[in-house]
Amino acid sequence: QVPPARCALFDPAFSAREAAALGALGLRLLPENEEGKHGVGGSATLFYMVHCGKALYNNLLWSNWSPAALSRLVIIGNSFRGMQERLLSRIFERDYSYIAKVLEGTEEVALPAHPRYLDTFNDTSVHWFPLDRLQELSPEIWHSVEEPTYQDCEDLEIIRKEDGA
Repeated sequence: QVPPARCALFDPAFSAREAAALGALGLRLLPENEEGKHGVGGSATLFYMVHCGKALYNNLLWSNWSPAALSRLVIIGNSFRGMQERLLSRIFERDYSYIAKVLEGTEEVALPAHPRYLDTFNDTSVHWFPLDRLQELSPEIWHSVEEPTYQDCEDLEIIRKEDGA
């Protein structure tokens, strides 16, 4: 059981009332929009990111771009394999390069679809990054650590810091 004070939350759409209720439950709200760029440090961390934009997942991977950090990360969110299947390869690799580069080092298990909500949670998976699989990836991928910018991205689904909440 994880103590509430060890649970950090952020959603740029939280209202003041929602933020107050979460705080009253003892949950910690992140003070600013990190655009998904949250490092895990030395702790194993679960990210619940259902229905988030691809850029948030890509940013999260970038901010933890090492086998040691990624192996401490678990993501419940949209299927990375589904993203790959639905996008042209050149777009996927250009705009979401960190997702593309780590796919072979990712274990992904789809959550079962609920018959009542087939159109809502039909693409949710649990992702984790076993250290041995990450270490089998080409060493060159770990040298590329440019921060994602999304300048040419036509389908950007992220609320940027400068856009406010």
